[in-house]
Amino acid sequence: MVVGLALTACAASDRDSGADAGDGATSGGRDTFIFAASSDPATLDPAFASDGETFRVARQIFEGLVGVEPGTADPAPLLAESWEVSDDGLEYTFALKEDVTFHDGTDFDADAVCFNFERWNNFTGVLQSESLSYYWQKVNGGFASSDVASLDGTGKYESCEAPDPATAVIRLRSPLPELVSALSLPSFSMQSPTALQEYDADGVTGDGQAPVLPAYSTAHPTGTGPFRFKSWSPGEEVVLSAYDGYWGEQGQVRRVVFPVISDATARRQALQAGDIDGYDLVGPADVVALEDAGYQIVNREPFNVLYLGMNQANPDLAELKVRQAIAHAINKEALVAQTLPEGTEVATNFVPPSVAGWNPDVVTYEYDPDKARALLAEVGRSDLTLDFNYPTNVSRPYMPTPEQVFTAIEADLEAVGITINPVPDPWNPEYLDKIQGGADHGLHLLGWTGDYNDTYNFIGVFFGGTSNEWGFDNPSLFSAINDARYVADVDDQTVAYEQANAAILEFLPGIPLAHPVPSLAFTAEVKGYPASPVQDEVFNVITLGD
Repeated sequence: MVVGLALTACAASDRDSGADAGDGATSGGRDTFIFAASSDPATLDPAFASDGETFRVARQIFEGLVGVEPGTADPAPLLAESWEVSDDGLEYTFALKEDVTFHDGTDFDADAVCFNFERWNNFTGVLQSESLSYYWQKVNGGFASSDVASLDGTGKYESCEAPDPATAVIRLRSPLPELVSALSLPSFSMQSPTALQEYDADGVTGDGQAPVLPAYSTAHPTGTGPFRFKSWSPGEEVVLSAYDGYWGEQGQVRRVVFPVISDATARRQALQAGDIDGYDLVGPADVVALEDAGYQIVNREPFNVLYLGMNQANPDLAELKVRQAIAHAINKEALVAQTLPEGTEVATNFVPPSVAGWNPDVVTYEYDPDKARALLAEVGRSDLTLDFNYPTNVSRPYMPTPEQVFTAIEADLEAVGITINPVPDPWNPEYLDKIQGGADHGLHLLGWTGDYNDTYNFIGVFFGGTSNEWGFDNPSLFSAINDARYVADVDDQTVAYEQANAAILEFLPGIPLAHPVPSLAFTAEVKGYPASPVQDEVFNVITLGD
């Protein structure tokens, strides 16, 4: 906390000093927006990123062919004004916005689009590690040639053609219905071919766990967005300034500062001290107090799921009736009311209701302690003892209060005769390594915030194949999910996903608990913050009062 409070002094200095002429900003401070980050970005090159803090910065600097409709997760035109998809789902023709330039003056055109697609597809060596090219792997499924044993080599992407400067044609080897939605991810932002080559963007050394980033990733990110990179002082702050050649509305904000304040209490104190304009991941306990003190609380629509995982590598949890008993033992309504933010919805599926494929008719396992006890007795597990893993010292949009959620579920389970052995671990890397990297865990709390509006981005991530987290092998379930991913007709695909969601809840590998509402806090002077369920929040639309 001491470190965090020290960094707020830097933020206050940023506010007071205004900006120099090189920022394209005026003095006085009210054209500077200061938003506290919980950590440094992992990189300034979004092609190598998969974390929220990196994406927050990237969305100010970069734009993709596709964006999202404001306030939703639905795809919308951005650098592509429109697109057409061939009947066989193999060819996407993008009509590009004209008179757009990158921050270095390079023209954005179809050749630039093809340069970016070819770059992603031709990553080699360390660039193919999942920690770097995570989203290209997950969406495309491979590279032009594979250096990774777990990849089958060629992915869905085949080629890109630029028949004229305003038209880019992407061809696939097989249908990928989620492509347009996936292109809204910052990882697929358009970047200047000139800057990528000049600053050796692909010259990453080391390995996937400890990569050494090149100059492009640390000091020269170059996109088409409303803000351009100014500076990055690791552990302290990232500073951006307005791009005067921006094709769209620039707005009032001419300078953006992201001070790094890792401690949640220190972020709240920085807001109360007037050192920052806003911050994310507001703890539920702070929401009412901040609102009562005159601060704004802005809620995102929930596009996430918090769940209780049940690792079937544990023989007790491999028994379906035990998993059903656990589901009937949990009072989800009370859990939401007592531990999660106001507005949180009880979950019945592993996808939120706004996603096509959500099924209102899945088995829901209503709260019924007597039925839970009867099921345990039926399989001779009335004296069951289970490890319950949960993370500490973390607040995630889908899991703002993990310790409180654990305590409530523990009480429900012990009320039906299940003895709980608590196993707390620090969030990163211990907790995630234990849950996702090995079989030594039992019940566990985890969740997911969707990247874009597609069912596979939820259930495919969880149940698309065998994994250490869940500890089961169910080929028919895996096939149902993966086959649905590639159904080209939207209506048919929705039906296939509804059937897959029903199958998941019958098999019951885990229990969807809730769709929590993530909250942000701002001073009263911040107007028009563009809250987005997928955090597609670009600061040029914000206005700042006196």
